[in-house]
Amino acid sequence: MARQKRINLADTQQVRKGRGENQAEFWSRFGVTQSGGSRYEHGRAIPRPLSMLMTMWLAGEITDDQLMVAKKRMTHH
Repeated sequence: MARQKRINLADTQQVRKGRGENQAEFWSRFGVTQSGGSRYEHGRAIPRPLSMLMTMWLAGEITDDQLMVAKKRMTHH
């Protein structure tokens, strides 16, 4: 199995800004509010499930479309 590139979420603000997105755009794809995203960007620990989801997304293992489908399924149950 090929070794995957390590993705660092320590500076989520830099990740977001590197994508040219505001907090609402970036964090909403993960089901996080703008204010919640701001707290993560300023040092609050990112919960493990969110960290795993973000890592998969940044690695290209899941897409925005897949995240949108999952969010819709969660809101309809």
